[in-house]
Amino acid sequence: MLLMDVGRFGVERKLRTTYDQYGGVDCHGRTTMLKTVFATAAVVISAVSAQAQMPSSDSPKQAAPSVQAAARVAAPDDAAISDAYLYLLGRVLVIRQEQMDRGATGFAYNAVKYNPIGDADWVNPNLDTAYIEAWFAVDPETPVIFEVPEIKGRYYTAQILDEWGEVIANINERMFPSKPFGKFALVYPNSNPALPTDAARIELHSGKAKLLGRVEIKGDKDGATKLQHGFKATAAGSPKIKDTPPVPMFGNKELIGVEIFDDADTKIASALDVAPNAAQMQQKVRAVAAYAASGPEARATVDARIRTTVPEFIEYTFTKSAPYRDHWVGGGQAGNYGADYRTRTVANYAGIWANTSGEVIYFIATKDSDEQTLNGSNSYFIHFPANKLPETVIDAFWSVILVGVPDYRVVPNTLNRFNLNNYSPLQKETDGSLKITLGPKPVVGVPASNWLPTPEGKPFSLTFRTYVPKEIVKTGEWRPAPVVKID
Repeated sequence: MLLMDVGRFGVERKLRTTYDQYGGVDCHGRTTMLKTVFATAAVVISAVSAQAQMPSSDSPKQAAPSVQAAARVAAPDDAAISDAYLYLLGRVLVIRQEQMDRGATGFAYNAVKYNPIGDADWVNPNLDTAYIEAWFAVDPETPVIFEVPEIKGRYYTAQILDEWGEVIANINERMFPSKPFGKFALVYPNSNPALPTDAARIELHSGKAKLLGRVEIKGDKDGATKLQHGFKATAAGSPKIKDTPPVPMFGNKELIGVEIFDDADTKIASALDVAPNAAQMQQKVRAVAAYAASGPEARATVDARIRTTVPEFIEYTFTKSAPYRDHWVGGGQAGNYGADYRTRTVANYAGIWANTSGEVIYFIATKDSDEQTLNGSNSYFIHFPANKLPETVIDAFWSVILVGVPDYRVVPNTLNRFNLNNYSPLQKETDGSLKITLGPKPVVGVPASNWLPTPEGKPFSLTFRTYVPKEIVKTGEWRPAPVVKID
């Protein structure tokens, strides 16, 4: 599933760093992917735990295991290593994001951050909504009281996710019709703290959760800003906040290597995974971690397999992780993944904080109708027939944004035009159809109002967002028209 909303690929996560350094596409982003089940192999391990054999997070050196200890740890096959790696990577990507967020100036848990409206300094930004974000932290005695303002006549949602990237709730009039606004008490799992009588209880999956709130701008920045600042959070005391497990910073091109398995149990235990197959996958992680800790040769073997898995995973993410129709990848279910940990990791990599398909479905294009990489030196068009206009398949709004590759940031241009949506002054053809053009300069014969500037001489990517999509989008019957090169 591709999630591009802050994406970071995807999702809609604001990043102050480049793709090459750390982030992927923030998306929210980002949509669903084809479910792929990796072949798995049985792995037998000894009673020697991975944690006992691994070094502390403060020491870069590996403890020298005995030959006897190494012999007691069975070697997992390639499929088992890949499975374990991709499962744990889903959690590690969220840990990395929390570390990055905590590094921002003025960061504090349980403090709502109001992102500036129209700020394009994100990875794959969503310029159609006013954003709020926060990291919530609770303990058994200390809930957080979260307040949502009353909003009418425009799209909004308060999306709350757990530490594996699973959506816990979307607070809005669609998902919470009996209480679409007001006070909500976010509580620690299985806890029973005293709560305000006017607060609705929402039980988190662990001691932390991520908030992404969106309010549709709808051509009214002042009104959106006022509503944006109506979201508030207050901890009912001073919760004991656990630190994030130590994870070395890594980029999205190479990803983390065998060190992902160092102190694996600490990473696993840091947050509950609600996936139905969590126990079996976590045991697979422990088995690979134990083998990697058994000696330098075993560690090198695991790392070599990871270095084969990473490019395969990245290629899968951008070309096969979701249905591929008319040269767009996207469409389907996201936000809650069941046993499909691979799709969850794709989402966390390509568009962290992906939302459910009832809220948004994303489509990503990096190839034209001839399967050639989109190139900013060329000109293209996207032609929607009159009976397949994007505004007819959504109940909120649609938008398309163009970003450069590989940084996934907007392309500077004299018009400061980075996206088009159903509020843009688009001009239709005489037959009622809609043409959107892309290129280094306006395309002759098509109104300049319908043009998105491209980065000349560089590749680019398109993200098409459909908010509150109708069933025709969810089933895949509708998707954006192909991107056609103009000769």
